[in-house]
Amino acid sequence: MTDGAGILIEPEEIINFLKSKFYFRGIHQEIIIQKLIQQTAQAEKIIVTTEEIELEAEKQRREKGLEKVQDTLDWLDRELIHPSDWENSIYHQILAEKLAHILFASEVEKFFVQNRQDFEQVRLYEILLQDAKLAQELYYQLVEKEISFYEAAHIYEIDELRKYQCGYVGKVYRWQLAPELATVVFNALPTHIIEPIKTTAGYHLLMVEEFLNAELTPQRYQEILNHLFQQWLKQELGN
Repeated sequence: MTDGAGILIEPEEIINFLKSKFYFRGIHQEIIIQKLIQQTAQAEKIIVTTEEIELEAEKQRREKGLEKVQDTLDWLDRELIHPSDWENSIYHQILAEKLAHILFASEVEKFFVQNRQDFEQVRLYEILLQDAKLAQELYYQLVEKEISFYEAAHIYEIDELRKYQCGYVGKVYRWQLAPELATVVFNALPTHIIEPIKTTAGYHLLMVEEFLNAELTPQRYQEILNHLFQQWLKQELGN
């Protein structure tokens, strides 16, 4: 393999470099996973067609803004990848997706129902403070409507991003919150200020804007399918 400067790099040098940077084990694991997927897919008689590869290649070109054939060739050249290598990577991607569907598509809804609580979300606002007295005083001011939550967050929030978002955290799953916060948050009334809660991070003033019911959307379906597939891979590899 030769780079743009005309320097020849032997395959053994690449392997030694990966080992020196402690990347080799991860790549070795990925290769084993690919072989496992290929063997299982073969046993399941899964086939990836040329048309499927072409459709996925076109999708990737659109996502990367590669409008012309030459744009694609230039991109592959910069990445030191031959077109056949790219097609091979797409083949393995589609093969893994098909195998995941065959193995676990029938399990997704069951998993969702059994773990519905984990998929509930809230639109959450937060002010994190380090001073207990200030947190309590600010709580009373918020309850008495002497100051709005958004204004208070812009003044007192210690996280810079959340400060300029006026305390908005975003859509949050139950499992994303510390246990001591999750129980209180998911039992709160919308728009009511929650009294300061102490964690190792500091003192949290919280407000739930709204609760979002758990729904098996196409995106969530795919997330669960991927999760089940990854769990299966770990089990098969003994991890």
